[in-house]
Amino acid sequence: MESLIIVMICFPFLSALLLSIFKNNTARQIITYISSISVIGMAITFAVKYFTSGSTQLSFFTDTKIVDYGMMGIEAFLMVLVTVLSFKYKQYYAALLSIAQTALIFWFELGGRAPHLEISKMYVDQLTVIMVLIIAIVGTLITVYACGYMKDYHNHHKEFTDRRRYFFSLLYVFLGAMLGLVLSNSLIWIYFFWEITSVVSFLLIGYTRTKEAIHNCFRALWMNLLGGCGFAVAIVLAGIQFNVTDIQSLILCNGNIVVIPVILLSFAALTKSAQLPFSKWLLGAMVAPTPSSALLHSATMVKAGVYLLLRLSPALAGTYAGTMVSLIGGFTFLVMSMLAITVSDGKKVLAYSTISNLGLITACAGIGVEETVWAGIFLLIFHAVSKSLLFQTVGAIENATGSRDIETMHGLVRRHPYLAWTLVIGIAGMFLAPFGMLVSKWAALKAFIDSGSIILILCVCFGSATTLFYWMKWIATVLASKNNDIKAKNTTSANQWVSILVHSALMISLCFIFPLISKRVIIPFIHTVFNNAYEVISDDNVIIMMIMIIAIFAIPGIAWLFAKHTKYRKVDRYINGVNAGDQMNYIDSMGEKKRFFLANWYMENIFGEKKLWEPSVIISILMIVAFMVISIGGVR
Repeated sequence: MESLIIVMICFPFLSALLLSIFKNNTARQIITYISSISVIGMAITFAVKYFTSGSTQLSFFTDTKIVDYGMMGIEAFLMVLVTVLSFKYKQYYAALLSIAQTALIFWFELGGRAPHLEISKMYVDQLTVIMVLIIAIVGTLITVYACGYMKDYHNHHKEFTDRRRYFFSLLYVFLGAMLGLVLSNSLIWIYFFWEITSVVSFLLIGYTRTKEAIHNCFRALWMNLLGGCGFAVAIVLAGIQFNVTDIQSLILCNGNIVVIPVILLSFAALTKSAQLPFSKWLLGAMVAPTPSSALLHSATMVKAGVYLLLRLSPALAGTYAGTMVSLIGGFTFLVMSMLAITVSDGKKVLAYSTISNLGLITACAGIGVEETVWAGIFLLIFHAVSKSLLFQTVGAIENATGSRDIETMHGLVRRHPYLAWTLVIGIAGMFLAPFGMLVSKWAALKAFIDSGSIILILCVCFGSATTLFYWMKWIATVLASKNNDIKAKNTTSANQWVSILVHSALMISLCFIFPLISKRVIIPFIHTVFNNAYEVISDDNVIIMMIMIIAIFAIPGIAWLFAKHTKYRKVDRYINGVNAGDQMNYIDSMGEKKRFFLANWYMENIFGEKKLWEPSVIISILMIVAFMVISIGGVR
């Protein structure tokens, strides 16, 4: 198992090196396919070995001085890189944050302050296996999708320099860093991989090097580096004050004793998962090509933040840190769900939805009881697959139609039927029963009610209602069609279809197997962490969901068969005037010919970004500051 872990982490970095060398598109595709199949194969082998080992917890590597020094060398390189680019673009604050946190970690490690403990640098349990499979399967499929997408992207955007070698290399560095992060137990190792993801996301967002891209990538960088500083301070405090240098030992400590390191780690996780007031960086990531957006939003980066919070959930339960995390998460869920209603840009809707759902996972981790952790893990799984599918489909639609605006998607079901239905599958996975997102929300709401948190209950209820609104609006737009909608030529490449169709199959398959995942993976994990676990979903509920799964596919099929052989009387459309006879125009009361059009209501003037953003940021900052002050005061 040790050898497999080493190879699994190092292999993506080797793939990144090869991809940076070969300029030929065919060679790049071959390397990408081989790398993807290899990473997925290793991840599945890793999962099988874990579940057949008979152990619930596995620990590896204690004496790793050479590796530690190598990591410090890479950290120094990343600091220099960030500093040089910060001075080049006159963003000096980013350089200051990078130097500060790197200097603090070096002082801790080289200055004799770090306790010399024999700890396991890596740790494997059920949550680790889940994360490895998400990163390996979803992440590498996105790189396959990128082979076709980036070719179309540069065909449509001649104004941007073709730097695909650089782009694909960064994707695989990202995957390697994420695998290292979720497999690590040492806080210093987690921090090392954490910072790689921050720097790589900065480079991906700035890929096009436009003025907007530079502005947005530096905003992402300084927000994540701010969290990195919190992470570095937490490591130093945990090591010096509590003689703790690994996350498992930190969790086993009394949460009220180690509250300051835990609250600092939680702060770092909030920045990484783009929770208020740090949400702007993830919205700004939309300037990057779709594969990087899909990777940031689904399998990597933001998942690192909620993964850390789920790890810390036992230490968060019943503490000020947990209260802060849960309230920030619930508030973010509500605000971002409301803002998603007010935009028509498909990728921006997906971005708001991502932040919103990460907020719900964050709230679950903050409460830190068995039921909320169960819900949080399932939200993480379903969100990773669904959001990756949605980003890829919207990217393919943009390449096919020249727009990602929802208002241009009227009649998409006739013009691009396959893309329309994969989009519907992705959207259904986000909010419809029996897909796990809805079931997880139900479990979270029940746990919030049991906890007596009125604020969280209101946030989840109203946030879920607004979620229903913007998803149904999008589905209705896609499925609405006119008589003159004609099927368009398929311009989506085979590479893109491979990833999109596999994601669609995974989304549907999860509906059938998630009760099994709950019973065999999640419940044992919860039992190990909390020494207590129970079935969140009863057998009766499983039967009901199976019936719903059958119905959700059978009823539309039966309706289609009846509709296919039924003749309907055509009726002229009427919009406060006389139909012009072509079903596309009407004569108004002044005798003028006007064209029909369909449009959604976005309510931007009621609660758009201009209305909600600044108050939300101020409220969230006040909450974080207040809870940090209360926590520090309580320790004293």
